Amino acid sequence: MNTFADLISRLLRFALRMVFALAATVFLVSLMLASLVVVLAVSLWSLLTGRKPAPVVLFQQFRQARERYAQGMFRPGPSTADVVDVQATEVREHGAPAAAPADGPVGRLSR
Repeated sequence: MNTFADLISRLLRFALRMVFALAATVFLVSLMLASLVVVLAVSLWSLLTGRKPAPVVLFQQFRQARERYAQGMFRPGPSTADVVDVQATEVREHGAPAAAPADGPVGRLSR
């Protein structure tokens, strides 16, 4: 009786594996068909409106940025020799009274 139960158990396990394999296949095929329908709908919509789909535009921008970088468009900014130090002045609102002179920036912070 033990061999008969093993045979039935093996057959049931095999049948269950086949059912799961079939379910996975149906799921993948339906996912591929849904993707195909979406791609066709977006393509048709872009043809009707005359606009490129957003993912296409995004990848084109990435490609253009990569090409600009490869051509050397991104160069470092001006050197530090172009920087000029200036004397800072206080800007007051129109009609505001003048502030009392302080002992420099440290004196203003301590009050």
